[in-house]
Amino acid sequence: MKMKDMIEVLIIVGIQSLAVNVIGTKYGIVEAIPGLIILILIALAGIWLGKVMPGGIPGVAYVVTLGCILTIPGFPGSEFISEAVKKIGFVQLCVPLLAYAGIAICKDLDVFAKSGWRIIVVSCFVFIGTYIGSAVIAQVILKTLGQI
Repeated sequence: MKMKDMIEVLIIVGIQSLAVNVIGTKYGIVEAIPGLIILILIALAGIWLGKVMPGGIPGVAYVVTLGCILTIPGFPGSEFISEAVKKIGFVQLCVPLLAYAGIAICKDLDVFAKSGWRIIVVSCFVFIGTYIGSAVIAQVILKTLGQI
């Protein structure tokens, strides 16, 4: 995918995430925009690094690394970045991504249907297990951090 296309996709996902963030959190549009712009810029930088750096490391690894480096206490601007991104809900960021995943699955629904009934059972267990596992991990981490 070209960088121009990637920018367009990130902007569209950013707008959708912003809308869902306003509905799902206590923060308004104006409060959430700086954090969303920071996340989009980190994603763009990571994807670009994934394309230009040797070694074939995927862009997502650079995105995570950049996000970690930029929020290390003491790093210039880390307090601003952390405070801005704190106003973006993680679940709200996932909504557009999950919608796109659903669309991608529906696009290949005929292949899915030809796989037989066993794939449906396995998929249900995988989805349920992933959901429960994610909920347990989130609960433990949030309890440990004193967020809930």
